Amino acid sequence: MAGMDRKTEGKIMERAVNMKKEEDSTRAIIEDILRKDLENILTLLDSKGNGKSTLYDEIISIVDRSLFKIALHRSGQIKSAAATYLGINRNTFQKKMIKLGMNGRAD
Repeated sequence: MAGMDRKTEGKIMERAVNMKKEEDSTRAIIEDILRKDLENILTLLDSKGNGKSTLYDEIISIVDRSLFKIALHRSGQIKSAAATYLGINRNTFQKKMIKLGMNGRAD
């Protein structure tokens, strides 16, 4: 880091390492919460138990629908803003909404 003394550079590096540790810790907590919730959801969905499993598709559909509803709500029902919020293209957002049977509103 040009123009910095070693002490300042060391503090910046230490802060970056601490931020990364906090981010990893937060991610681990979120993953643990999701895993536990998914266990409960899978128990409910798995009760059918006949034929070829569709659990993966069902879970992905539930998650996608939930994300889209949240994004639409947080964007004031503006699809382009909701797509940006999720980090996807607006056309992709629209196609997924149709696939999910959503009418474009966070009901």
